[in-house]
Amino acid sequence: MDIQPVENYGAGLIPRQSMRSKVDRLEQVLQTVPQVDCPVRNLFAPGMYAREITIPAGTVVSGAVHKTDNFVVLSKGRLRYVTDGEPVEISAPHIMTCKAGSKNAVVALEDSVWINFFPTTETDIGKLVETLTESTADELLGGSKNKQLAQAGRMEQLEAKCHSE
Repeated sequence: MDIQPVENYGAGLIPRQSMRSKVDRLEQVLQTVPQVDCPVRNLFAPGMYAREITIPAGTVVSGAVHKTDNFVVLSKGRLRYVTDGEPVEISAPHIMTCKAGSKNAVVALEDSVWINFFPTTETDIGKLVETLTESTADELLGGSKNKQLAQAGRMEQLEAKCHSE
């Protein structure tokens, strides 16, 4: 009998934590540290909505879960971006598609401007947030229950908290 070694022995026995659950955990930690002001502009054109976020260097931001695919443009700056894969560094100008249902997070390595583009005729911000994301308006940037931001000057402390709990 010829016995071959199995290289992935035990694979799958310990469930991998999804990126969404990791970013959800990051959001819990972000709520425990001082928040950073990231100005948001809402822009409209016929049949189009754009949400522009200015992210200061050193800031951690977790993304909302979108219900539809949408375009994202990094028009200024440099970010470390993580979604379902490994972290990647992106620099402006950069355009990509944000997939529906994905959860991401970024660390601004430089002052950055991030813009999401959505096809819609709706102009009510509260309705847009609830139609386009799994969030409510008060949970996003500028909202009273914001769970997206933290100062990256405390990045090491955040990482330690995330890994210890």
